[in-house]
Amino acid sequence: MTMTKFVKLPLLAMAMLVGLTLQFNAAEAQSKKAYFAGGCFWCIESDFESIKGVSEVVSGYTGGKTKNPTYKQVTKGGTGHYEAVEIRYNAGQVSYDELLYKFFRSVDPTDAGGQFCDRGNSYRTAIFVTNAAEKAAAEKAKARAEKDLGQKIVTPILNASRFYNAEAYHQDYYKSSDVVLTRRGPKSKANAYKFYRNACGRDKRVKQLWGNDAFIG
Repeated sequence: MTMTKFVKLPLLAMAMLVGLTLQFNAAEAQSKKAYFAGGCFWCIESDFESIKGVSEVVSGYTGGKTKNPTYKQVTKGGTGHYEAVEIRYNAGQVSYDELLYKFFRSVDPTDAGGQFCDRGNSYRTAIFVTNAAEKAAAEKAKARAEKDLGQKIVTPILNASRFYNAEAYHQDYYKSSDVVLTRRGPKSKANAYKFYRNACGRDKRVKQLWGNDAFIG
């Protein structure tokens, strides 16, 4: 091997390493998270995982003060937490503005007491923002939604606090084949979810409010 070739190999390896690093940094820059509360987190997870550019939606709890809350604690009340989701998305494929637009049209933002058949503070709607740009975008989206709907929107825009993942059995509930015991006998989680969503009247109410603009994933 000549000296020239000997020198070129490390330079080539370094160039490849730099290229891979730049690609990784670019991908990281496009990777974002959004935090919404819209009633049952199974439903928000199902709707938003249907969007191109969303890589994952995690069900969880946020907005309160109780550390490491459980589902029973949150739904019982007193923790201050909402049932919420963490939406992981690629900003190069779907924008935060688009997620906000779809969020408002996937819920009943006029309801301050919960969502659909689920009542109580933990089921209220909210948008949790992590910086000034997100806050401005959320306020703009809220104003537009209020104008389009022609009704007062009560969904608050709150500063994000720690997000706690919900228990493992809640994740991807809407598509799980695991069998659970329901009041109508054993069902897969996916079938139990479909029954719950229909019985709760979520889609019917969203369509009633938003018409053709309703977002149901």
